[in-house]
Amino acid sequence: MSRGAGGGLGYTVQWARSLVFSILLYAGMAVYGLVYLPWALASREGAVAACQGWCRYARWLARWCVGLRTEVRGTPPAGEVLIAAKHQSFLDIIMIYGSVPRGRFIMKKELTHAPILGWFARRIGCVPVDRGRRAQAVKRMVADVAAGRSDPGQLIIYPQGTRVAPGVPAPYKIGSGALYEAFGQPCVPVACNVGIFWPRRGVHRRPGTAVVEFLPEIPAGLPVMEFMARLEGEIETRSDALLAETGFPVRVAG
Repeated sequence: MSRGAGGGLGYTVQWARSLVFSILLYAGMAVYGLVYLPWALASREGAVAACQGWCRYARWLARWCVGLRTEVRGTPPAGEVLIAAKHQSFLDIIMIYGSVPRGRFIMKKELTHAPILGWFARRIGCVPVDRGRRAQAVKRMVADVAAGRSDPGQLIIYPQGTRVAPGVPAPYKIGSGALYEAFGQPCVPVACNVGIFWPRRGVHRRPGTAVVEFLPEIPAGLPVMEFMARLEGEIETRSDALLAETGFPVRVAG
């Protein structure tokens, strides 16, 4: 992506706005955390309300501060399902969580040590995963999720296991298939293009319209490998289409 019509000056101004945005974003996280803390200590509903409120604030702030609009397409699920999503930046976390009533993430264990974010993530029911040998990690993840299934909602997993830059291929890991098979729940794939505007690293945020799209549900009961192939095909195809809407060059089949 180029630095835009304003050249070097335009880029510098947008970078400065992005820096202000980042400061206000995390300051807002602290404010929401403190204001909602008494309720969150007393009830998990308070933690959910705090996180939902901060997600709304983050999306409003992005539009006001850096000209980044956010659009959610499709139908966010309200029932007890597995959500398997493309992960390009922190923005897709904000948009997905803010769109479902009772989301909880499969998350890296290291994030539980993050100030404010880590405590609230545990409080809303997120499941920390300690990365290790593949087979052991998958078994532990299934066991950890099973231990917390008394709290119904939408379990959100990133099948590629980490943030992946737009247009960069990365394998889909078996963890989402293991959860799909173990719990017998339908799965809602999610595509996005948010990494174009909010990259994995750095301060700069680009103006435009970032899209997260909830795709049609994949029913429960498919063989795992069939499910994995369908999941990857649907997410990658639709994510490429969303990238193409922005003019980003996408992969050509064959």
